Amino acid sequence: MRIAPYIEVSQVLSAELSPGDDLVTFTQIAAGVDLNRQGRSSGASVSVRYERNIGYGDRVDTDTISGIARGSLSVIPRTITFEAGALASRTRIDGGGAVSANPLASEDASSQIYSLFAGPTLTAQVGDVGVTGLARIGYNRFETGNAVLDAQGSPIDIFDDSTSYTGQIKAATRAGQPLPVGLAATAGFYQEDISNLDQRVRDVFVRGDVTIPLSPTFAVMGGAGYEDVEVSSRDALRDVNGDPVVGTGGRLVTDSSEPRRIAFEVDGLLWDVGVMWRPSSRTSLSASVGERYGSTTYYGNFSYAPDRRSALNISVYDAVSGFGGQLGNSLAGLSSDFSAVRNPVTGDFTGLVTGADGSSLVNSLGSVRSAAFRGQGVNASYQRRIGRLTAAIGAGYDRREFIGAEGTVLEIADGIVDETYYLNGGVSRQLGERASIAASAYINWFDTNAGASGATGFGAAAAYNRRITDRLSARAAIAVDYLDSEFTAEDFAVATALLGLRYDF
Repeated sequence: MRIAPYIEVSQVLSAELSPGDDLVTFTQIAAGVDLNRQGRSSGASVSVRYERNIGYGDRVDTDTISGIARGSLSVIPRTITFEAGALASRTRIDGGGAVSANPLASEDASSQIYSLFAGPTLTAQVGDVGVTGLARIGYNRFETGNAVLDAQGSPIDIFDDSTSYTGQIKAATRAGQPLPVGLAATAGFYQEDISNLDQRVRDVFVRGDVTIPLSPTFAVMGGAGYEDVEVSSRDALRDVNGDPVVGTGGRLVTDSSEPRRIAFEVDGLLWDVGVMWRPSSRTSLSASVGERYGSTTYYGNFSYAPDRRSALNISVYDAVSGFGGQLGNSLAGLSSDFSAVRNPVTGDFTGLVTGADGSSLVNSLGSVRSAAFRGQGVNASYQRRIGRLTAAIGAGYDRREFIGAEGTVLEIADGIVDETYYLNGGVSRQLGERASIAASAYINWFDTNAGASGATGFGAAAAYNRRITDRLSARAAIAVDYLDSEFTAEDFAVATALLGLRYDF
């Protein structure tokens, strides 16, 4: 078990380079803890940080909580495990609804994302049949102090909060035990209740699968079943002129007296075929193509760990959900053994983690529109350790096609496509026994077919840490961030410098 609580006091200087030349200084006080405990059948990793920025003059003081936690606890050894996870992230939101986990040090903490989930998983063997299952409940929330306006100055109905429920049970046999092919039967359920306009995403399915081995390392697989997918919502409350009523933070007010209206519905056959390749314990590939949600679907995973020092992970996904559901699924996909990568200046969690199984990236935050969507994309991460140096990089593409019911205010969102490309990296190295350096960089491209489109944000930060005593250390850090957005008339650039002290308990 490793537990590392700490406190920090720093002085921060932030200089606006464009479009103005404003100079801001403030004091940063922070407390946090990094924890990692791994046992035979249980484990947990936690990185949480509370930060208060104390401004001068007319600058408003801000409080921020950021971090990530993931853990598993064996309730009945090798049978029932309780899983849980949580995420808190300060964010920057741009016109058009694009959101990034890389806020500027000079910005007020006006946007915050919270996500958590918990539930048991089951693993059992009944004769030749392996039984697995899970039940999970999740909650996600996005908080912002101000309404977000589009290029025309109209407020965007951004995501507020949602609760999700997931359940799945699967019974399967392995090839050769007892039949020459592997067989599986699966039933699953997913529902997300989104507070905005009382939206509901519901997905129920049952399916059967067969796996046919063609060699000791290669197999083909296929499956078919039945799915019932539905997205529905209510309309917004209207004023005397018939215009929708806008409430706090630019969010639309729900008319609870209105009947629920169907925005998307698929009821019928689902199927897919694919391949599975496992030439060694360090390499695994599964890829499938088929039909789901009434159209072609692609998904799969690839992992490659040639040695204990490096690992590559790639996943392709396709699902119907809301903003919170996709974020929660990404959090649930993390292992319980990792270290969080943080911005050296702001201290914010960047979305990237490194661990024994390689690096992982909490999925792109993408767009924060309230409407449900079909999300498709690819997420990749790579980690490499060389002596005292650890480097990790995450990259991906996320496409969201939004769904809105005809005859409701969400009809204007139906068919809108938001696309995000993202790249996030971090590196750290120990310099002797008393010093270390760390650096991080990111770049996000956002595009939408809804009116004015396009936003690019990128930045880099570096820090130097030196221990003065066994517990007290000094640190210096610098960062540069740039935002080019078509939703605003001018680009924005800022440079930040930090000097501080840290005490580890």
